[in-house]
Amino acid sequence: MSRNSYDNGPLIVFWETTKACELNCIHCRASAIESRSPEELTTDEAKNLFIQLGEFSRPPVLIMTGGNPLIRDDIYDLIKSATSAGLPVAISPAVSQKLNYDSLIKMKNVGVKFMSISLDGLSSTHEKIRRINGVYKETIEAIRYGIKSGITVQVNTAVMKINYLELPMIFKLIYDLGVKIWEVFFLIQTGRGSELLDLTPEEYESVCNFLYDASQYNIQIRTVECPFIRRVLNERIEGKNYSSYIYRRLNEELVKGMGKPSSSSTLSQRGTLDGDGIIFIDHKGTIYPGGFLPVPIGNIRNDKLVKVYRESPLLKSIRNRAFNGNCGSCKYKWECGGSRARAFSYFGDPLGSDPACILNA
Repeated sequence: MSRNSYDNGPLIVFWETTKACELNCIHCRASAIESRSPEELTTDEAKNLFIQLGEFSRPPVLIMTGGNPLIRDDIYDLIKSATSAGLPVAISPAVSQKLNYDSLIKMKNVGVKFMSISLDGLSSTHEKIRRINGVYKETIEAIRYGIKSGITVQVNTAVMKINYLELPMIFKLIYDLGVKIWEVFFLIQTGRGSELLDLTPEEYESVCNFLYDASQYNIQIRTVECPFIRRVLNERIEGKNYSSYIYRRLNEELVKGMGKPSSSSTLSQRGTLDGDGIIFIDHKGTIYPGGFLPVPIGNIRNDKLVKVYRESPLLKSIRNRAFNGNCGSCKYKWECGGSRARAFSYFGDPLGSDPACILNA
Protein backbone atom coordinates (compact mmCIF):
# COMPACT_ATOMS: atom_id res chain seq x y z
CA MET A 1 0.00 0.00 0.00
CA SER A 2 1.04 3.57 -0.65
CA ARG A 3 2.26 5.67 2.26
CA ASN A 4 0.76 8.78 0.69
CA SER A 5 -2.71 10.18 1.35
CA TYR A 6 -3.76 10.45 -2.30
CA ASP A 7 -4.85 6.88 -3.05
CA ASN A 8 -8.54 7.74 -3.03
CA GLY A 9 -8.43 11.04 -4.84
CA PRO A 10 -6.17 13.78 -6.21
CA LEU A 11 -5.31 16.99 -4.46
CA ILE A 12 -5.20 18.96 -7.72
CA VAL A 13 -6.85 18.41 -11.11
CA PHE A 14 -5.59 20.36 -14.11
CA TRP A 15 -8.06 20.86 -16.96
CA GLU A 16 -6.74 22.09 -20.29
CA THR A 17 -9.77 24.16 -21.24
CA THR A 18 -8.44 24.86 -24.74
CA LYS A 19 -5.20 24.67 -26.72
CA ALA A 20 -5.84 28.08 -28.26
CA CYS A 21 -3.58 30.91 -27.10
CA GLU A 22 -2.43 34.31 -28.35
CA LEU A 23 1.15 33.67 -27.25
CA ASN A 24 3.79 31.50 -28.93
CA CYS A 25 6.10 30.61 -26.04
CA ILE A 26 9.22 28.65 -26.90
CA HIS A 27 8.68 26.15 -24.06
CA CYS A 28 4.92 25.64 -24.35
CA ARG A 29 3.82 22.26 -22.99
CA ALA A 30 0.57 22.39 -24.95
CA SER A 31 2.10 23.40 -28.29
CA ALA A 32 -0.69 25.97 -28.33
CA ILE A 33 -2.58 26.85 -31.51
CA GLU A 34 -4.21 30.05 -32.74
CA SER A 35 -7.86 28.94 -32.82
CA ARG A 36 -10.06 26.71 -30.71
CA SER A 37 -10.36 23.07 -31.69
CA PRO A 38 -13.77 21.50 -32.47
CA GLU A 39 -12.62 18.55 -30.34
CA GLU A 40 -12.68 20.57 -27.11
CA LEU A 41 -15.03 19.52 -24.35
CA THR A 42 -18.38 21.24 -24.81
CA THR A 43 -19.93 23.32 -22.04
CA ASP A 44 -22.11 20.39 -20.98
CA GLU A 45 -19.21 17.93 -21.09
CA ALA A 46 -17.14 20.28 -18.94
CA LYS A 47 -19.95 20.53 -16.42
CA ASN A 48 -20.12 16.73 -16.35
CA LEU A 49 -16.40 16.75 -15.53
CA PHE A 50 -17.15 18.96 -12.52
CA ILE A 51 -19.81 16.48 -11.38
CA GLN A 52 -17.27 13.66 -11.64
CA LEU A 53 -14.73 15.65 -9.62
CA GLY A 54 -17.36 16.12 -6.94
CA GLU A 55 -17.60 12.32 -6.61
CA PHE A 56 -14.20 12.15 -4.93
CA SER A 57 -14.50 12.06 -1.15
CA ARG A 58 -12.39 15.22 -0.94
CA PRO A 59 -13.11 17.77 -3.70
CA PRO A 60 -9.83 18.54 -5.46
CA VAL A 61 -8.66 21.98 -6.47
CA LEU A 62 -9.57 22.52 -10.12
CA ILE A 63 -6.99 24.47 -12.10
CA MET A 64 -8.31 25.75 -15.42
CA THR A 65 -5.35 26.01 -17.73
CA GLY A 66 -4.66 26.02 -21.44
CA GLY A 67 -3.77 27.51 -23.91
CA ASN A 68 -5.58 30.56 -22.63
CA PRO A 69 -8.80 29.71 -20.75
CA LEU A 70 -10.14 33.22 -21.36
CA ILE A 71 -10.48 32.42 -25.07
CA ARG A 72 -13.46 30.20 -24.23
CA ASP A 73 -16.70 32.19 -24.50
CA ASP A 74 -18.26 30.10 -21.73
CA ILE A 75 -15.38 30.40 -19.26
CA TYR A 76 -17.23 32.52 -16.67
CA ASP A 77 -20.22 30.18 -16.76
CA LEU A 78 -17.86 27.23 -16.30
CA ILE A 79 -16.09 28.83 -13.34
CA LYS A 80 -19.45 29.51 -11.71
CA SER A 81 -20.61 25.92 -12.35
CA ALA A 82 -17.41 24.42 -10.93
CA THR A 83 -17.71 26.59 -7.83
CA SER A 84 -21.36 25.55 -7.42
CA ALA A 85 -20.20 21.91 -7.60
CA GLY A 86 -18.07 22.55 -4.51
CA LEU A 87 -14.70 22.78 -6.26
CA PRO A 88 -12.09 25.38 -5.30
CA VAL A 89 -11.24 27.00 -8.64
CA ALA A 90 -7.92 28.42 -9.83
CA ILE A 91 -7.13 29.74 -13.29
CA SER A 92 -3.95 30.07 -15.31
CA PRO A 93 -4.63 32.68 -18.02
CA ALA A 94 -2.23 33.93 -20.64
CA VAL A 95 -1.31 37.60 -20.55
CA SER A 96 -3.45 39.02 -23.35
CA GLN A 97 -6.02 41.73 -24.06
CA LYS A 98 -8.61 39.50 -22.42
CA LEU A 99 -6.78 39.68 -19.08
CA ASN A 100 -7.46 43.04 -17.47
CA TYR A 101 -8.77 44.43 -14.21
CA ASP A 102 -12.43 44.09 -15.27
CA SER A 103 -12.01 40.44 -16.27
CA LEU A 104 -10.18 39.73 -13.00
CA ILE A 105 -13.03 41.21 -10.96
CA LYS A 106 -15.50 39.18 -13.01
CA MET A 107 -13.49 36.00 -12.41
CA LYS A 108 -13.37 36.71 -8.69
CA ASN A 109 -17.11 37.34 -8.56
CA VAL A 110 -17.92 33.96 -10.16
CA GLY A 111 -15.61 32.03 -7.85
CA VAL A 112 -11.92 32.14 -8.81
CA LYS A 113 -9.79 31.93 -5.66
CA PHE A 114 -6.30 31.67 -7.14
CA MET A 115 -4.61 32.79 -10.34
CA SER A 116 -1.18 31.97 -11.71
CA ILE A 117 0.73 34.29 -14.04
CA SER A 118 3.92 33.24 -15.82
CA LEU A 119 7.03 35.37 -15.49
CA ASP A 120 10.07 33.66 -16.97
CA GLY A 121 12.73 36.35 -16.77
CA LEU A 122 13.54 39.99 -16.63
CA SER A 123 12.33 42.22 -19.45
CA SER A 124 14.24 41.05 -22.53
CA THR A 125 14.51 37.42 -21.41
CA HIS A 126 10.79 37.14 -20.69
CA GLU A 127 9.92 38.59 -24.09
CA LYS A 128 12.40 36.30 -25.84
CA ILE A 129 10.69 33.30 -24.24
CA ARG A 130 7.14 34.58 -24.85
CA ARG A 131 8.01 35.83 -28.35
CA ILE A 132 5.82 38.96 -28.09
CA ASN A 133 7.09 42.50 -27.67
CA GLY A 134 5.64 44.40 -24.73
CA VAL A 135 4.44 41.29 -22.89
CA TYR A 136 6.82 41.86 -19.95
CA LYS A 137 5.18 45.18 -19.02
CA GLU A 138 1.72 43.64 -19.48
CA THR A 139 2.71 40.71 -17.24
CA ILE A 140 3.79 43.00 -14.39
CA GLU A 141 0.56 44.94 -14.82
CA ALA A 142 -1.50 41.72 -14.71
CA ILE A 143 0.21 40.67 -11.47
CA ARG A 144 -0.55 44.06 -9.90
CA TYR A 145 -4.18 43.96 -11.10
CA GLY A 146 -4.59 40.41 -9.77
CA ILE A 147 -3.38 41.38 -6.31
CA LYS A 148 -5.59 44.49 -6.38
CA SER A 149 -8.65 42.39 -7.30
CA GLY A 150 -8.28 40.25 -4.18
CA ILE A 151 -7.44 37.04 -6.02
CA THR A 152 -4.44 35.18 -4.59
CA VAL A 153 -1.74 35.53 -7.23
CA GLN A 154 0.92 32.90 -7.84
CA VAL A 155 3.83 33.60 -10.18
CA ASN A 156 5.08 30.68 -12.27
CA THR A 157 8.63 30.57 -13.62
CA ALA A 158 9.98 27.88 -15.94
CA VAL A 159 13.68 27.16 -15.40
CA MET A 160 15.80 26.77 -18.52
CA LYS A 161 19.26 27.52 -19.84
CA ILE A 162 18.48 31.06 -20.90
CA ASN A 163 17.00 32.28 -17.60
CA TYR A 164 18.21 30.31 -14.59
CA LEU A 165 20.86 32.85 -13.62
CA GLU A 166 18.09 35.47 -13.37
CA LEU A 167 16.19 33.54 -10.68
CA PRO A 168 17.39 35.74 -7.76
CA MET A 169 16.32 38.89 -9.59
CA ILE A 170 12.94 37.37 -10.50
CA PHE A 171 12.47 36.46 -6.85
CA LYS A 172 13.28 40.00 -5.71
CA LEU A 173 10.88 41.43 -8.30
CA ILE A 174 7.89 39.31 -7.27
CA TYR A 175 8.69 39.84 -3.57
CA ASP A 176 8.56 43.60 -4.11
CA LEU A 177 5.28 43.24 -6.03
CA GLY A 178 3.72 41.53 -3.00
CA VAL A 179 3.38 38.04 -4.48
CA LYS A 180 3.16 35.33 -1.80
CA ILE A 181 3.51 32.15 -3.89
CA TRP A 182 6.26 31.33 -6.41
CA GLU A 183 5.98 28.10 -8.39
CA VAL A 184 9.13 27.09 -10.24
CA PHE A 185 8.77 24.67 -13.17
CA PHE A 186 11.68 22.43 -14.11
CA LEU A 187 11.67 21.89 -17.87
CA ILE A 188 10.34 18.67 -19.39
CA GLN A 189 11.12 18.03 -23.04
CA THR A 190 7.56 17.87 -24.32
CA GLY A 191 5.52 20.08 -26.61
CA ARG A 192 7.62 23.02 -27.81
CA GLY A 193 9.84 22.50 -24.75
CA SER A 194 11.66 19.81 -26.72
CA GLU A 195 13.40 22.60 -28.64
CA LEU A 196 15.31 23.64 -25.52
CA LEU A 197 18.19 22.21 -23.56
CA ASP A 198 17.66 21.10 -19.97
CA LEU A 199 20.00 22.14 -17.22
CA THR A 200 22.56 19.59 -16.12
CA PRO A 201 21.93 17.65 -12.90
CA GLU A 202 24.60 19.77 -11.22
CA GLU A 203 22.85 22.98 -12.33
CA TYR A 204 19.50 21.66 -11.14
CA GLU A 205 21.09 20.80 -7.78
CA SER A 206 22.41 24.36 -7.52
CA VAL A 207 18.96 25.77 -8.34
CA CYS A 208 17.32 23.54 -5.71
CA ASN A 209 19.74 24.74 -3.04
CA PHE A 210 19.10 28.33 -4.13
CA LEU A 211 15.34 27.73 -3.82
CA TYR A 212 15.87 26.41 -0.29
CA ASP A 213 17.59 29.69 0.55
CA ALA A 214 14.88 31.75 -1.16
CA SER A 215 12.18 29.90 0.76
CA GLN A 216 13.40 31.57 3.95
CA TYR A 217 11.99 35.00 3.01
CA ASN A 218 8.30 34.39 3.81
CA ILE A 219 7.25 33.50 0.26
CA GLN A 220 5.79 30.04 -0.29
CA ILE A 221 7.90 28.26 -2.90
CA ARG A 222 6.57 25.28 -4.82
CA THR A 223 8.14 23.31 -7.64
CA VAL A 224 6.80 21.33 -10.60
CA GLU A 225 8.62 18.26 -11.94
CA CYS A 226 11.30 18.73 -9.31
CA PRO A 227 10.41 16.33 -6.50
CA PHE A 228 14.10 15.90 -5.61
CA ILE A 229 13.97 19.33 -4.01
CA ARG A 230 12.46 17.50 -1.04
CA ARG A 231 15.67 15.47 -0.78
CA VAL A 232 17.62 18.73 -0.86
CA LEU A 233 15.34 20.14 1.83
CA ASN A 234 15.96 17.14 4.09
CA GLU A 235 19.70 17.35 3.49
CA ARG A 236 19.80 21.06 4.32
CA ILE A 237 17.71 20.56 7.45
CA GLU A 238 20.17 17.85 8.50
CA GLY A 239 22.98 20.39 8.14
CA LYS A 240 24.51 19.27 4.86
CA ASN A 241 26.29 22.11 3.07
CA TYR A 242 26.26 22.39 -0.69
CA SER A 243 28.72 24.36 -2.77
CA SER A 244 29.20 24.96 -6.47
CA TYR A 245 30.10 27.97 -8.56
CA ILE A 246 26.53 28.31 -9.86
CA TYR A 247 24.98 27.95 -6.41
CA ARG A 248 27.33 30.53 -4.89
CA ARG A 249 26.54 32.94 -7.70
CA LEU A 250 22.77 32.51 -7.20
CA ASN A 251 23.04 32.78 -3.42
CA GLU A 252 25.22 35.90 -3.53
CA GLU A 253 22.75 37.64 -5.85
CA LEU A 254 19.87 36.60 -3.57
CA VAL A 255 21.49 38.01 -0.42
CA LYS A 256 22.57 41.13 -2.31
CA GLY A 257 18.95 41.89 -3.20
CA MET A 258 17.15 40.55 -0.15
CA GLY A 259 19.56 40.69 2.77
CA LYS A 260 19.99 37.71 5.05
CA PRO A 261 16.99 35.34 5.39
CA SER A 262 14.77 35.76 8.41
CA SER A 263 12.36 32.81 8.50
CA SER A 264 12.27 29.04 8.30
CA SER A 265 11.88 27.33 4.92
CA THR A 266 8.42 27.29 3.33
CA LEU A 267 9.27 24.18 1.28
CA SER A 268 7.20 21.09 2.04
CA GLN A 269 8.85 17.81 3.04
CA ARG A 270 6.15 15.79 1.31
CA GLY A 271 4.31 16.50 -1.92
CA THR A 272 2.59 15.18 -5.00
CA LEU A 273 3.76 13.36 -8.11
CA ASP A 274 2.07 12.95 -11.47
CA GLY A 275 -0.64 10.38 -10.75
CA ASP A 276 -0.14 10.69 -7.00
CA GLY A 277 -2.25 13.65 -5.96
CA ILE A 278 -2.17 15.09 -9.50
CA ILE A 279 -4.29 14.32 -12.56
CA PHE A 280 -4.55 16.12 -15.91
CA ILE A 281 -7.47 16.31 -18.33
CA ASP A 282 -6.68 17.62 -21.80
CA HIS A 283 -8.99 19.70 -24.02
CA LYS A 284 -10.42 16.53 -25.59
CA GLY A 285 -11.16 14.89 -22.24
CA THR A 286 -8.19 12.51 -22.29
CA ILE A 287 -6.92 11.66 -18.80
CA TYR A 288 -3.19 11.72 -18.08
CA PRO A 289 -1.15 11.29 -14.87
CA GLY A 290 0.10 14.87 -15.36
CA GLY A 291 0.34 17.62 -17.92
CA PHE A 292 3.94 16.77 -18.81
CA LEU A 293 3.42 12.98 -18.89
CA PRO A 294 1.62 12.17 -22.18
CA VAL A 295 0.57 8.61 -21.33
CA PRO A 296 -3.23 8.38 -21.72
CA ILE A 297 -5.08 6.34 -19.12
CA GLY A 298 -8.70 7.07 -20.09
CA ASN A 299 -11.13 9.72 -21.31
CA ILE A 300 -13.89 11.37 -19.31
CA ARG A 301 -16.22 11.08 -22.31
CA ASN A 302 -16.22 7.30 -21.84
CA ASP A 303 -14.65 6.56 -18.44
CA LYS A 304 -15.40 7.46 -14.84
CA LEU A 305 -12.60 9.64 -13.52
CA VAL A 306 -12.82 8.28 -9.98
CA LYS A 307 -12.43 4.71 -11.24
CA VAL A 308 -9.54 5.62 -13.56
CA TYR A 309 -7.67 7.46 -10.82
CA ARG A 310 -8.09 4.71 -8.23
CA GLU A 311 -7.63 1.67 -10.47
CA SER A 312 -5.16 2.61 -13.22
CA PRO A 313 -2.23 0.14 -13.00
CA LEU A 314 0.23 2.94 -13.88
CA LEU A 315 -1.08 5.26 -11.17
CA LYS A 316 -1.04 2.44 -8.62
CA SER A 317 2.60 1.74 -9.47
CA ILE A 318 3.45 5.43 -9.07
CA ARG A 319 1.66 5.68 -5.74
CA ASN A 320 3.32 2.48 -4.52
CA ARG A 321 6.74 3.77 -5.69
CA ALA A 322 7.26 0.67 -7.83
CA PHE A 323 10.00 2.35 -9.85
CA ASN A 324 12.84 0.96 -11.92
CA GLY A 325 16.50 1.77 -11.41
CA ASN A 326 17.88 4.05 -8.72
CA CYS A 327 14.56 5.80 -8.02
CA GLY A 328 13.10 2.45 -6.98
CA SER A 329 15.79 1.81 -4.37
CA CYS A 330 16.47 5.39 -3.25
CA LYS A 331 15.92 6.11 0.45
CA TYR A 332 14.07 9.28 -0.55
CA LYS A 333 11.58 7.57 -2.87
CA TRP A 334 8.60 8.34 -0.63
CA GLU A 335 9.51 11.97 -0.05
CA CYS A 336 10.68 12.46 -3.65
CA GLY A 337 9.91 9.73 -6.17
CA GLY A 338 11.59 11.49 -9.08
CA SER A 339 9.86 13.17 -12.00
CA ARG A 340 7.79 10.55 -13.77
CA ALA A 341 7.41 12.91 -16.73
CA ARG A 342 11.16 13.39 -17.17
CA ALA A 343 11.81 9.67 -16.88
CA PHE A 344 9.29 9.12 -19.67
CA SER A 345 10.68 11.97 -21.76
CA TYR A 346 14.23 10.59 -21.63
CA PHE A 347 13.70 6.84 -21.48
CA GLY A 348 10.10 6.18 -22.56
CA ASP A 349 9.46 4.67 -19.11
CA PRO A 350 7.18 6.55 -16.69
CA LEU A 351 8.49 4.30 -13.91
CA GLY A 352 12.15 4.90 -14.76
CA SER A 353 14.68 7.01 -12.88
CA ASP A 354 14.75 10.79 -13.10
CA PRO A 355 17.89 11.83 -15.05
CA ALA A 356 17.86 15.36 -13.59
CA CYS A 357 18.56 14.14 -10.05
CA ILE A 358 22.23 14.36 -9.16
CA LEU A 359 22.01 10.94 -7.47
CA ASN A 360 21.29 9.44 -10.91
CA ALA A 361 23.87 11.48 -12.82
